[in-house]
Amino acid sequence: MEKILAIACDHGGYELKNAIIEQLKEKGIAYKDFGCYSTASVNYPDYAKVLCESIQSGECYRGILVCGTGIGMSIAANKHRGIRAACASDAFSVKYTRMHNDSNVLCLGGRVVGIGLGLELADIFINTEFEGGRHQARVDMIAEIEKSEAAK
Repeated sequence: MEKILAIACDHGGYELKNAIIEQLKEKGIAYKDFGCYSTASVNYPDYAKVLCESIQSGECYRGILVCGTGIGMSIAANKHRGIRAACASDAFSVKYTRMHNDSNVLCLGGRVVGIGLGLELADIFINTEFEGGRHQARVDMIAEIEKSEAAK
């Protein structure tokens, strides 16, 4: 089964999302675009929700969300069970959130990182694998927190 990357944005991330999609096409990476499709003002939680649901269902294996700062998308995405969304604007953080946290959603700020850096960060996120080992226990601890919070 082909792995499909989910991608979505709000109006503040529209330009960077489209640039990332062009890079995905050039590299032959399968993706699903969950919107938005213009610079008209929209509500970022709606786009975070549909992207996260695609990961929860197994339709997509990982996702990239883009808004103005990346922060709003990150907050919204992390409300979804099983989602480990990281808002990052540097290569080191993106690499290590994949390696150590098994982050499955990268949140970028289109107004923060710009196109060039945004493309580099997306590439790192897609191509960096989770190390597992001692880090798996910590990811499991996060899952336990989710379970205990859901039970309240």
